[in-house]
Amino acid sequence: MNIGNQIQKLRKQKDITQEILASEMGVSVAAVSKWENGVSHS
Repeated sequence: MNIGNQIQKLRKQKDITQEILASEMGVSVAAVSKWENGVSHS
């Protein structure tokens, strides 16, 4: 399981949206989406 899958799994276990996670972390929704989909290579 890669990190993106792990982020998504834990987020869903906590029953929070990408929007809520992004807001809590101070990042964009696009960033969370990219992490979960394995697009970000930062």
